[in-house]
Amino acid sequence: MVFNTPGRINERVTLLGRTESCVYLLEGGTENAILGGGMAYIIPDVLKQINEAGIDQKLMKRLVIHHTHFDHVGIIPFFKKQWPWVSVTASIRGAAQLKKPPVIEAIKSINKMILENNGLNDMAAQFSLDIDSIGIDDTPGDGETRKLGDLTLEFINVPGHSACSMAVYVPEIKAMFASDAGGIPFEKNVFASANSNFDLYQASLLKLAAFNVDFHGAEHYGALTGEDAKGFMGKSIESAKQTRLMIEESLKRTNSVELTSLEAAKWMAENAGRYFLPKDVLKMVVDQMTGWLARNMGII
Repeated sequence: MVFNTPGRINERVTLLGRTESCVYLLEGGTENAILGGGMAYIIPDVLKQINEAGIDQKLMKRLVIHHTHFDHVGIIPFFKKQWPWVSVTASIRGAAQLKKPPVIEAIKSINKMILENNGLNDMAAQFSLDIDSIGIDDTPGDGETRKLGDLTLEFINVPGHSACSMAVYVPEIKAMFASDAGGIPFEKNVFASANSNFDLYQASLLKLAAFNVDFHGAEHYGALTGEDAKGFMGKSIESAKQTRLMIEESLKRTNSVELTSLEAAKWMAENAGRYFLPKDVLKMVVDQMTGWLARNMGII
């Protein structure tokens, strides 16, 4: 089954935020966590959803950043201020990224722009976006675990979408929270998101496929359960293979990164069938994948 609107998925997991930018409340009995950092404009939605669900905010223990792209850390400064006792968690590489002024400036500026687009431009300060860095309290390594009440969080390094990407597996409920490192689900498709390194992205998909799952949580367009979750990584692996083949064939034919990027963006948009990502965001993702493959092939 596919869950792409906010609401409770099972007794342990609730999808929060919005369809296109979602995070997850994970309930461990005596302690809770939010997995994913979303965009700042979903903060009012998340607050309302937590309150309507009757969640005791004092039980919040951990905020997990799966990777440091601007659309996956926007709510973190606000909720760290709301719940100063929580442990903000990211990979070691992610913690280092969130100290860099250019990274922070991108997070601030793009989140503020989207707040403005949503009629919330006067709320940037209230949402704690006037920051110089995002402090990380815990940096678990690959394969390390942390307890969340009666649940276990296993942290998995999965570079390729970004160098700092980290997934979380919860063995007690066979749940995988992979963010964009596992591919982006959209209707019946999975879109490859090998922004940083296509080789590492494909290796990370194989790594994720080894886990036994009944639940797969993405940060764009929701979650899957049951057979849909079990089959997701296989679809993502095939999508990455086909996307890479298409881009490489175009590069060989055109010998042009720009022409191939345009072809690839058009191909992805047509495969989506309807609105998928803003054109500028889609083009940025395709540019990154195409540029890496062109360098790998010696074209640039």
